[in-house]
Order: sequence, then C-alpha cells, then structure tokens
Amino acid sequence: MEASSSGITNGKTKVFHPEGGVDLQGYQLDMQILPDGPKSDVDFSEILNAIQEMAKDVNILFDELEAVNSPCKDDDSLLHPGNLTSTSDDASRLEAGGETIPEKNKSNGLYFRDGKCRIDYILVYRKSNPQTEKREVFERNIRAEGLQMEKESSLINSDIIFVKLHAPWEVLGRYAEQMNVRMPFRRKIYYLPRRYKFMSSFIIHNKDTFFNNATRSRIVHHILQRIKYEEGKNKIGLNRLLTNGSYEAAFPLHEACPFSSRKGLHKGSYRSKNSIRTHGAVNHRHLLYECWASWGVWYKYQPLDLVRRYFGEKIGLYFAWLGWYTGMLFPAAFIGLFVFLYGVITLDHCQVSKEVCQATDIIMCPVCDKYCPFMRLSDSCVYAKVTHLFDNGATVFFAVFMAVWATVFLEFWKRRRAVIAYDWDLIDWEEEEEEIRPQFEAKYSKKERMNPISGKPEPYQAFADKCSRLIVSASGIFFMICVVIAAVFGIVIYRVVTVSTFAAFKWALIRNNSQVATTGTAVCINFCIIMLLNVLYEKVALLLTNLEQPRTESEWENSFTLKMFLFQFVNLNSSTFYIAFFLGRFTGHPGAYLRLINRWRLEECHPSGCLIDLCMQMGIIMVLKQTWNNFMELGYPLIQNWWTRRKVRQEHGPERKISFPQWEKDYTLQPMNAYGLFDEYLEMILQFGFTTIFVAAFPLAPLLALLNNIIEIRLDAYKFVTQWRRPLASRAKDIGIWYGILEGIGILSVITNAFVIAITSDFIPRLVYAYKYGPCAGQGEAGQKCMVGYVNASLSVFRISDFENRSEPESDGSEFSGTPLKYCRYRDYRDPPHSLVPYGYTLQFWHVLAARLAFIIVFEHLVFCIKHLISYLIPDLPKDLRDRMRREKYLIQEMMYEAELERLQKERKERKKNGKAHHNEWP
Repeated sequence: MEASSSGITNGKTKVFHPEGGVDLQGYQLDMQILPDGPKSDVDFSEILNAIQEMAKDVNILFDELEAVNSPCKDDDSLLHPGNLTSTSDDASRLEAGGETIPEKNKSNGLYFRDGKCRIDYILVYRKSNPQTEKREVFERNIRAEGLQMEKESSLINSDIIFVKLHAPWEVLGRYAEQMNVRMPFRRKIYYLPRRYKFMSSFIIHNKDTFFNNATRSRIVHHILQRIKYEEGKNKIGLNRLLTNGSYEAAFPLHEACPFSSRKGLHKGSYRSKNSIRTHGAVNHRHLLYECWASWGVWYKYQPLDLVRRYFGEKIGLYFAWLGWYTGMLFPAAFIGLFVFLYGVITLDHCQVSKEVCQATDIIMCPVCDKYCPFMRLSDSCVYAKVTHLFDNGATVFFAVFMAVWATVFLEFWKRRRAVIAYDWDLIDWEEEEEEIRPQFEAKYSKKERMNPISGKPEPYQAFADKCSRLIVSASGIFFMICVVIAAVFGIVIYRVVTVSTFAAFKWALIRNNSQVATTGTAVCINFCIIMLLNVLYEKVALLLTNLEQPRTESEWENSFTLKMFLFQFVNLNSSTFYIAFFLGRFTGHPGAYLRLINRWRLEECHPSGCLIDLCMQMGIIMVLKQTWNNFMELGYPLIQNWWTRRKVRQEHGPERKISFPQWEKDYTLQPMNAYGLFDEYLEMILQFGFTTIFVAAFPLAPLLALLNNIIEIRLDAYKFVTQWRRPLASRAKDIGIWYGILEGIGILSVITNAFVIAITSDFIPRLVYAYKYGPCAGQGEAGQKCMVGYVNASLSVFRISDFENRSEPESDGSEFSGTPLKYCRYRDYRDPPHSLVPYGYTLQFWHVLAARLAFIIVFEHLVFCIKHLISYLIPDLPKDLRDRMRREKYLIQEMMYEAELERLQKERKERKKNGKAHHNEWP
C-alpha cells in the first residue's frame, strides 16, 4: 500500500510476514479522507471472498530482503579487553581496521567494534563466577537462534565481562511475526502475478531504523527468555540465570550524547555541550532530559509520545495516568483549601470553641488511672480551635464533593485512556497476544490444550491444581492480615500504657499534654512498624504469587499487585481506622471503665473530641510516607551512583579524563525495581486512598497530594532518564488491576466519610442540639446562636466518690478551688449520679444515635446515586474518537473493495488483450 497524494496517513498492520502470506485481518488505518477511484455497488461479501483467495497466492517480503545481508560477524570467540580508555585511544583502535566507520558510531558506544552492528542488549557476568557451563550452553543457544555476540571486559573491574548482543534483520523479522509486532504499511496494494514477489508493502526507508531501539530490545529479550541453559524442563530463560547468579545484570542501552560537555560515568550520557535551543536535541534521551526530566520544566505538559517511544507503552501509560491524576487534584486541593480557610475565617464566630475556651469552671475527669490529674476544660482551647479548622459547616459539602470527584476522575480517565490507546495503536492489543511465562511453560509443558483464540497447543494448568494453589495463597493472605491486626493491637496497648507514663512525667510540657504526646509517639512508632512489615509483606507476596503459577506476565503482576496492595493498605490504614471508629467509643464511663485483659483502661478521646487525633495520624503518616518514598526513589540511587563515581575517580585518578563506553555507564546505574512500576503505582494509589477515604477529617490532604505529585512527576522522570538503567520496553493498553483498585477505594471512601462525619466528628450531635435541645429548638434554625449551651449539654456529671480504687486519682482536685472536688465532667450523654438509674443513657443519646444512623444511610445512598448518575452520563469514549474509529473501519472496507475491484479490472483487460473471450464478466 502506498500513501496517495491526497493526504492519507500511514496505518498499522497486525503482523508482517517476511517469508509467509499476508494477513488481511486485524490491521488499522489512520486516514482522514476517502481515496479517489472507481466506485461500485457490488456485494462486499463477494469481494472479501475474492481477497481471501488472492491472499493464498500473495507473499510479503521486505524491500530488498533477499539481496541484503548483515555486515556483522559473530566475534564472541575473542574476548577483547576493555577499550575506550580515552578519546584518542578509542579513535586509533577503531580506525586501525582499515574500514571507514561513521564517527558518530565510534564515539557513542552503541555499536559493535565494527561500528555497524547496533547493540540491542547487554548481559553482564563475572569471570570468577562458577556458573561457567550454564553460560556457555546459554550463549551457544543464543548463537543458534541467530543473534550475534561480542564481549568486552570492564574498565572498572577486569573480572566483569559485558556480552553485547545484536539481532540481525532476518532474526528481527522472524520473531516480530511471532510477537505480533505492528509496523506501518503503505496505502495502496499492487497485485502481481504469482511468479513475482509481493514487494514494497511496508514503509522501509532504512532497515537500521525500521525497528526502533525499544522494539529491538523487546524482541531480543523475548528470545532470551526462551533459550535453555541446561537439560530439564525448568532450565530455561534469562530470568533464572539472573536469579542463580550466572549473570549479574541484563539491560538495553540508553542512548548517548557523543560529544558531551563532561566526561565520566553518567552526566555525559544525557547532556550536551551545545544548547538544545540552538543546536537541537542529540537524541531522544537528551530531549527527554531537557524537556521532561529537568526541574525547570515542572509547569509544562509531559511529552508522552516521546516517553512512550523511548520507554514503551507501559511506562508511558503510567506517566499519562500520573499527569491526569495530578491535574485532577487541582480542583480538589482548591476546595479543600477553601474548607480550611473557611474554618479559619469563622473561628472567632464559632460558639462551641468559644464555650470551651471560656469554660474555666468546668473540671474534667482524669483520662487515665491514678497519675492523670483533673483538668479544666478551658485547657483544651487550642485543640478545640484546631478541630474547628477541619470540622466545620463546609466539611459535609467537601466530603460529598470528593466522592463525586473520585467518580469524575475515573470516568474521565477512561476517556483519556481510550484516546491514548488509539493514538498508540493499542486498541486491538489483547491479552491473547501476550506471551506465556517461561516458568508456567516449563511447569505444565506435559499438559497441553488448544488455545481457543490461536488454535495452537499450549501448556495447561488443571482446575484442581489451580484451586488448591489459590486456597493456599488465600490462607497466606489471611494470616498476614492477622499479623497486621496484631501489630495494631500492640500499638493500642502502647497507647493505653504510655498515657499514664506521660501523665507522671517530670517535664511539665509533656505532663500537661500527655494525650498529644501519646498520640504523636504512637504514630511515629506505627510508621516504623509499617515500614518494617512492608519488607516482610513483599517477600510473602512474592512467594504466594509464584506458588499460584500465573499463566502470563500480566496475570503475575495482577496477582502480586493485589496481594501487596491488600497488605500495605491494611498495614497503612489499620491504625487510622482504629482512631477514627474505635478510639474512645468503648471505654465505658468513670466508675465502670472497660479494660483490656481486665488490666489496662482503654484510651479516651481528648476533651475537645477525637477528630484531632485522626488529623494528627493522617498528617504525620502522609508527610512521613511521602518524604520517605521520595528519598528512596531518588536519594538512594543518587547516593549509590555517587559512590560508584567516587570509587572510579580513586582508581583512575581525578585528573584523567576517561570516556567510558555506554554499556559501562549504564551498568553503574541502578537497576529498575524488580517489580517494574509496582512501587510507583502503589505509592500513588495509597496516596489516593489517603486523599479520599478520610478526607472529611483532613481537608488539606488533596493539597499535600498535589504538591507531592508535582515533585513526583519530575522526580520519576529524572530517575528514569538519569539514575536508572533503561528498562525493557513493554506494552499495555491500560493501568491494569490498579483501575479496579481505584474504583474500590472510591466506593470505600463514601462509606468511611459517612462514618467519619456521623461518628468521629461532632457534626451530628451539634445538629441534634440545634434543632431539638438548643435555644432555637422547634424554630427550624441552626446558626451559631442556636449552639449556646452545647458544650455543657454534651458533658455528663460524675461523682468522684464513685471512682474504682484502681482508677482513683492521686490528686483530690483541691488545687482548683481550695477544697476537694466532689464532681467532675466527662464526654457522654448519661444521667447524673443522683437519678433513678445512675449513669444511664439519656434521651438525647438515643436521638443522636438515631440521627447518626439516618445520616449514614441518607449520605451513602445520595452519594452513590450521584456517582452512578455521573458514571452513566459520561461515555467511556469521546464522540470524536468514536467517529474516528467508525470512519477508520469504513475506510478499511472501502480500501479492500477498491483493491479487489482494481485487480479484477486488470485481469479483464489482460484477457481482452490476449484475445480470450469472457462470458458473464464481473464487473
């Protein structure tokens, strides 16, 4: 097919066949206008039948495929010592062969020693490693597959050997067909007689650049994953050799700037001495660094097409999602900041905080046994004011807004993803085209069944075997979740024990703020436990996932992702759930406290409410978690790479300018995480949970997330471009199982926010008091004037002589009035001690409880209805994209019709020219 002059763009074909027949199904076109040519109203089914007959006699060959041979030679029999020790040595050595080599190829370190064979993949091993026999068998099989090999010793350590691999044109073509690689083709088909080959079908301007670097590396990696290194059904694949230590590393090369302003191991690879504004970008990596990974471009859009070309669709989709999520955080952060500022503005007019600050005559009961003193309610003035900043009249509106925001975010991401998938040719990329994992292939090679899609035999896992493995895996997950709950139980014990210790502390600052000190230290200890348990969870999740034996890489990733998310989500949020819904709820009352193991009195909320504890928990965990993640993502690789450069300078001397080959530079970089993008997604998904699940208690969470993500995008970009080895490019059409997790978090956020507003905050008790018990009762008003007397109405009276012996405080409270106290107050709705049923629940308690339950039901149903309505009203595909896809399908049909019509007309003309008679000709 050849592009016409009418402006039709190139499309994509499903596969190319260097030695086989043409596949006329499954290809796509990206065309905007119809081609000129004859039209006919002939039945299209007849044309399809004719095309199928034609396809049997048509062969597709690349342009000049049979006439061109690769100039490269397999030279792995000679192990050359490390070269390129200096720029002058490099030039003299390469030119000594007598063959003219392009200067660019000599200097950038991306080619074999002949300067013609591009390096597609690098393997690294140590000569001292005892796994020599396995490597020899593996490398012998590599050569048998047609790959070419060359070896170099390291400049830094002579024990390290680099194996450079190159895939010739014939190998790329053969394996690209097996992998269903999609490549561009020309607009118009020319049909030739059987004795001629089907030529010039694809757009091949240069065979060296027909496959980009990412595709070449992906094909080579595909080959290496299916090469045996030893006899046995499980002795297959590069991954196993990396695991057993036969090879230390395996990676594709970064692109290099041949004339950099700096020598050394790293910076010369992505920087140029010339300005990109005046001389342009040297290569894609240089362009990505200047326009994407540089901190000075934080406010610009990401070059997603370039990211996809250099790193592959999977990484490109991650950054597309991260950019979309960050952009959608702007309205959420603005509204959350507005809620906070509304609390600041209305702080002086808040009747509840005023009453707390003025309640110097209200003495509160001790919050712990013996050592905790009596305290004035006015001592909680600061905490009452801080609580109002987050728990005010705009909080309910913000909770509803965030629930709707989560739905809008996901629905519009589906539309954005569809556009990206279409532009990146991922619409027809399905899981059936995925490769089977070598481990699965080796484990179940004796059992095969026909694939219902391809019709080819493939390894098969029996249903009973799969179920038994899933049951064991589920049991492991349940056990690990129990470990998390046990850790939370330990934190609870710490809190109830420590509050008494801090109450008896020598320092007055800690003694007077024992509850805040307890909460703060408990959060920090909880964070340390979280980070330690995460290490254990990762190993357990890996073990359980491998035990399940998933069939494909995406199934393995989804299974591992789900386990790790469950572990880390429960680990990160279990203490937060405890503070939000259990802290101070089941403590009993003075004189009849509920105790843990009949020993420790359960912790009570602060006199100003439980919301301040929840705010502290969320704020500290969110800030510490994001700070730690950013350090581990960038700080750790920076330190490691700096240490490597330092050792090289000490060995070679700082005065000597060394020009290292690109494989040496990339080897000293840090490898990408073993689980790909898992850590990046997990960090953002957990952040999304913090942003939505308890947002009613912490409206500033979206703002903190936004500020972090603005840094995160450039930090991840800088890390991928400069600090990590180039990851293997892989394809994906969406963000995988993470989308389902996001939907689950969105649903959970509605429920949790309903409970936070109804139970944790004082919104419902204040509402009930305003309409039923306050000065405006029965008048239908709920302003600040209606809240007069609320604090006193929300506190119950306790007779101090009714204290249990082990709860009786050491102080008698004479420091407040000069005489021992007879009564103290506590937060609850109970009858006074002199009533018929002392300390029984009042009618106001049942009114508040009923209102809380009603609010939860109404809030959840209302928000879920709004979410479903929005989801229904927003289509998954934009209208313009749907029209483009329908037009594309129409143009394919039109193209096939015209191709067959032109063929039949040519046959008729040839027959007429040869004098043959025709009867009942068509058309």
